[in-house]
Amino acid sequence: MNKKDIANIRKQFKLDNDLLKITEIFNVYIMKESSEIYHQESKVFDMLDPDEQELFMNNFKKVLTGTLDEKLFELKFQTEVENPTQLILHKGLLSSDSDSWKEQMLLMVEKMLQDKVYEMDIVVTFIRGEYLKPMKRSNEETEESDRDSVYSHSFILCSMNKTQDPKKELHFDYVEKQFKYNVVVDPVINLNAPIGGFLFPCFTDNSADVNHILYSAGKANETDTAFIEEVLNAEETMTAKEDKIIFEEIVRDAVGHQLNTSTLANVYEEINRVVEDNEEEDSQKLDYKDVEQVLKVSGVEEVSTEKIQTAFQNVIDNDKYELKARNIVPKYKTKSIKINTKVANIAVSPEDLRHVKQIQFDGRRYLMIEVEEETVVDGFTMIPEAFANKTNDQ
Repeated sequence: MNKKDIANIRKQFKLDNDLLKITEIFNVYIMKESSEIYHQESKVFDMLDPDEQELFMNNFKKVLTGTLDEKLFELKFQTEVENPTQLILHKGLLSSDSDSWKEQMLLMVEKMLQDKVYEMDIVVTFIRGEYLKPMKRSNEETEESDRDSVYSHSFILCSMNKTQDPKKELHFDYVEKQFKYNVVVDPVINLNAPIGGFLFPCFTDNSADVNHILYSAGKANETDTAFIEEVLNAEETMTAKEDKIIFEEIVRDAVGHQLNTSTLANVYEEINRVVEDNEEEDSQKLDYKDVEQVLKVSGVEEVSTEKIQTAFQNVIDNDKYELKARNIVPKYKTKSIKINTKVANIAVSPEDLRHVKQIQFDGRRYLMIEVEEETVVDGFTMIPEAFANKTNDQ
């Protein structure tokens, strides 16, 4: 799934939407001390109170919210595993009655509880439904509706949510005219911040892809490796943060630790061009030959195929590994690059990095920023100061 596919299904999670039909919701309450099922409850989603439906809709949206490879991950199922999750979910997807659907979802819960102790009570929520996607937009001239031809996608979505103790409050009783300590023992289920979840199957090019699952992490760049491998039976993945660190280590291994800002800006510009040229694919990858080409075009000297290939092997022990281009370059048009010094911290965008230089003058290092406008500090316009000698980039 690319970000457009995810956005399309996420925006359908709203009440009174004829493009989304949730047939059943199944909640399972799990105790933290025993890691056992304390309660389970299955209902027809339309039978819930509208306010309760709204709470769950927002919760499901949050499961599908986030950046690919940071919070959302399209994972490929492992092959040749015992009791494969792919088969469990596929059976659940094709179940014709409620009992067999719940049976498969309870098998998923069993996998979640195996060799796992949660720090708090959790509630696991499963829904199954149908997502309809119009094949074309409405034609105003012929009064043809975009609902006349649609793609139909059946799906299962899982949301995992932690519980928290209720707030201790002091109330005032107007009738009896006295203060009362409000004692509430029922735990509160935090639907505003899911700690994990998944969507099955993935949807690619308007068709279902049962060989992949969309995993949602609780926090950006913090995947649960055990959950991915043991519960979902999916292949291990790299986060965007890990991909970027690997790229930086490969470059350092191949060409050293020192680059001037102009060269680094060229590297980011070249990778960003690759991303933009392949925006529809959303997963353009760079192997060691591509990395070599990027560095050469960017002006890095003494780069060779052998050096880059060896660097891949040294850093990740795999010279066939491919880096996702979108993970390597910082957000290009925002101030995503942080430059920290003892004197000041500044932030610049990758495209403006070339305007920042470190120079050596009179035995001291200076950080120089090229600006087109006057600089104002605390309401005072700064007076331009000129260096007496010509300086060189470091």
